[in-house]
Amino acid sequence: MCGRFSQAYSWNEIVAFSQPLIVPAATPNLRARYNIAPTTEVDIIVNTEAGRELKKARWGLIPGWHKGGLKDFKLATFNARVETVETSGTFKHAYRSRRCIIPASGFFEWTGEKKDRVPHFFSAADGDLLAFAGLWESWRNPETGEDITTCTMIVRDANVWTAQYHDRMPCMLLRQDFEAWLDGSGGMDLLKQPPRELREWIVSKRVNKAGEGDDDPTTIEPFKDDLF
Repeated sequence: MCGRFSQAYSWNEIVAFSQPLIVPAATPNLRARYNIAPTTEVDIIVNTEAGRELKKARWGLIPGWHKGGLKDFKLATFNARVETVETSGTFKHAYRSRRCIIPASGFFEWTGEKKDRVPHFFSAADGDLLAFAGLWESWRNPETGEDITTCTMIVRDANVWTAQYHDRMPCMLLRQDFEAWLDGSGGMDLLKQPPRELREWIVSKRVNKAGEGDDDPTTIEPFKDDLF
C-alpha cells in the first residue's frame, strides 16, 4: 500500500515533467504539500478534450455508480491493487476509460514495531518527480448535488530493493509511457515494468500523524534528533 506521499513542485517543474501540459491563463498557486493523507485533495494529470491538464481530485476513489453519501461508502479505495484492478467492480470501469497520472515528489513507508514505527521517505534517485499510475472517477454527492472528482493510486508488489521496507509500492510510469497510459493504449505492461531507481532516508516521526507537517518542507528532510 501507499498511504502517504508528497507533492511539491512549481508550474515550471510540472510542465517540464509532463509536456505537453496546458497551463491555465490565470495560473493558480500550486501549494506544496509534504505529508498528504487519503481523503484530502491532490493533483492529478488527465487527458481532456483540450489536452493534458492538471486537475484536483479527492484521494480515495468513489465509483460513479455509488448512490449513497460519503459516510455510506466504507471501502478504503486510496489504493487499487494491480492484480485485481481490471476486474474489481470498484475500479474496472475507470481502468478502461478514466486514467490519470499522480505526480509526486516522493512517498512514505514505515518499518519497525507498530508502537514505534520509523518513517522512511522515498524519491527518485535523480531528484526528478515520480509519476504514479492512477484512476479517476466523477461522482455526484446526493447530499449536496456536487460533482466530485476522486482518484486512486495503483500499487504492486515491491521490487527487491523496496521490499526491505515494505512489500508493496506504487506503480510508477516512465515519461515515454505517459500518453499510452492516459489514452488506454498501454496497460499491464506499463504497470508491471521495472520501476525507476529510488533513494531512501529516515524522516521525522511527525509524519506518523496524518496531516502533521503537511506544509513544512522539513517533514521530508533526513532525520535529525532536534526534530523530535
